[in-house]
Amino acid sequence: MTDTKKFSTAKIVTTAAAVVAAGAVGAAAASAAPAAAAKPTVKADASDRNLTQSTHLTIAAATKAAQASLDAAAKEGQKVSVAVVDRNGNTLVTLRGDGAGPQSYESAEKKAFTAVSWNAPTSALMGRLSQTPNLKDIPGTLFLPGGAPVQAKGAPVAAVGVAGAPSGDLDEKFAQAGVAALNG
Repeated sequence: MTDTKKFSTAKIVTTAAAVVAAGAVGAAAASAAPAAAAKPTVKADASDRNLTQSTHLTIAAATKAAQASLDAAAKEGQKVSVAVVDRNGNTLVTLRGDGAGPQSYESAEKKAFTAVSWNAPTSALMGRLSQTPNLKDIPGTLFLPGGAPVQAKGAPVAAVGVAGAPSGDLDEKFAQAGVAALNG
């Protein structure tokens, strides 16, 4: 073999060895990377003593209560809006009866929110305003008759609010009809 061929062959063998070595290092690094990244995961579950549970109405039940309130009002020729809120005051269902006034929609939601917040009919809460007049300043509340809480085992789980009848007594009567529909 000539010196040029020996040099060429040696250069090829050296280059091939370098490529094989680089491949081995790369493969080792690739397989080592996930192992290095796979650190123990911090468990994010809270222990039971840090949790609470609450009960909420289903949409079907909320709709049943709202429709029962609307039907009770229609039987008496009243044009009302009905809102059902969950335990947290979030609106689940709102029905605006045919011919109900534009203010009745929001008023029904606020009455329901107020009833669930204090776990009491809004007619009973009106008396508290004489002792604590600034209660009316709490956002989202309306201290007028027409809100009725829905309870499970004595705790509030929802509320029905009705607005639009000529008197709060009628609004509350219709709200109670919605609550009663859940018991049957």
